[in-house]
Amino acid sequence: MPVSDRTVLLIRSEFESCILTHFKDLGLDPALLKALDQRGYQTPTPIQTAAIPELLKGSDLLGIAQTGTGKTAAFALPILDRLSKLKGRPDRGTCRALILSPTRELAAQIGESFRTYGKFLRVSQATVFGGVSISSQIRAVGQGVDIVVATPGRLVDLIDRRVLSLAKVEVLVLDEVDQMLDLGFIHAIRKITGLLPAKRQNLFFSATMPKEIAGLAAALLRDPVCVEITPRATTVERVNQSIIHVETRNKLALLLNLLEQNAMPRTLVFTRTKHGADKVVKGLIQKRIETAAIHGNKSQSQRERALASFKSSRLRVLVATDIAARGIDIDGVSHVVNYDLPFVPDSYVHRIGRTARAGASGEAVAFCDHEERPLLRDIERTIRQKIPVTQHAMSIATPDPGERSGAAQGHHRPHQNQPSWRKKPGQKPQGGARGKWRPKQQQRQGGGQPR
Repeated sequence: MPVSDRTVLLIRSEFESCILTHFKDLGLDPALLKALDQRGYQTPTPIQTAAIPELLKGSDLLGIAQTGTGKTAAFALPILDRLSKLKGRPDRGTCRALILSPTRELAAQIGESFRTYGKFLRVSQATVFGGVSISSQIRAVGQGVDIVVATPGRLVDLIDRRVLSLAKVEVLVLDEVDQMLDLGFIHAIRKITGLLPAKRQNLFFSATMPKEIAGLAAALLRDPVCVEITPRATTVERVNQSIIHVETRNKLALLLNLLEQNAMPRTLVFTRTKHGADKVVKGLIQKRIETAAIHGNKSQSQRERALASFKSSRLRVLVATDIAARGIDIDGVSHVVNYDLPFVPDSYVHRIGRTARAGASGEAVAFCDHEERPLLRDIERTIRQKIPVTQHAMSIATPDPGERSGAAQGHHRPHQNQPSWRKKPGQKPQGGARGKWRPKQQQRQGGGQPR
């Protein structure tokens, strides 16, 4: 691991108390503090407390943190602070800060965050990604902008067209590096970094840190500070996890039953394939449950409309594939349903990280059929805990009687992770006498923190 002795390690809960407890203590520009205050953001998260002072000094940084810990603000605020002190406009066809993200959704979310925090600054920006016309993006970057947020593929297109030069980049951010590599962007990243000036600040963020990423980090980072909020591939503590063993053919009926019998106001469902996502949407709509899908076959406008409707609660359920998982940054997701277990265990961590954000609690239930049991074992080894088994009328036998009770092993703490599906008033628990739909008041804790 390319980490110097200037290392910051925050291994415990990302919402534990910190020495610096207010944004005004971090030395940020007053215009940024005004924007944060207008949004009701007063207290920085630990990754923001640890990272922002170091980034304001110009240090390189390696950030290892789960989603929902405030990573975006941790790099957006110091970048905006730095740019606010520069005089003059960027040269035509250049940018001063470059942020790379793996998906269109995440790029759009990051761009929105920069606009929110920089609303009182004269800082220009452009967000560029595929799936939409390149013409307006060419015009935006051709004028010269302070900040470019981009997906690697579209950025390479702009570079190849000689619309954008990276010769004046002062800050490089690679966000969600592990997913960028999973999506095959390694060659694009190497091409992009090869075009950057040698003198620059580098920020490298990843929710997980597999060994294969260490080489890339070593090549890019110089004497970095490392900020690690939680152990690698561990799950968010405030997510109450559960697993239901069910036949494949009964998964849709089980999902419908959970939605009908429990208070699940804003539910995110993950499927393994695009076809599977569309099938779930069709089944839910037939039962008059407001639902939409977001995946690679949807146009950018369709994906944006679905996300906007989900954010505004016009949709109760959003069905997604992993390609869009890390771009979904929505407060108030009450439940995450793993309709299909992912092939990559780390994807489970990213999926359930969509709930319990910014200090809130959340629920995550996974459906597991016979063929997915090896995937479940891989997930439990990765997160170093047993996921409690919940019995339901549609349940099938579990492979190990010890799992039926949901007994915890390793690092699992049963009082925090027992499923707590809330019933609608007057309804009886499902699954007979052994049903575990226990009412539990969901609470928001420590809200008002920027992403």
